[in-house]
Amino acid sequence: MPQAHPREFENFAAFYPFYLNEHRNPTCRRLHFAGSTVALLCLLALLLSGNWWWLAAAAVSGYAFAWVGHFGFEKNRPATFRHPLYSLMGDWVMYGDIWRGRIPF
Repeated sequence: MPQAHPREFENFAAFYPFYLNEHRNPTCRRLHFAGSTVALLCLLALLLSGNWWWLAAAAVSGYAFAWVGHFGFEKNRPATFRHPLYSLMGDWVMYGDIWRGRIPF
């Protein structure tokens, strides 16, 4: 079956509702939150140690948690594959929205 063309968005404001719709499953959101937190801790370790391997660890941990959430719980394909920049921005906006209580955890 042919793949549909990826949806295009004019800007991040138009993308973010789509992004949230792709993260309806609470376990997926929790895994994203955990992965983002681990990524931040890895970046802190990079700053404290000067060891650049922590940068790779930050990227791997962030994506690993998120992809487990999508493939294992949300049962969809991560938006990263179609919209990498907007998806990365969405990760951090959602992370902040969860901290602020705007999105259920």
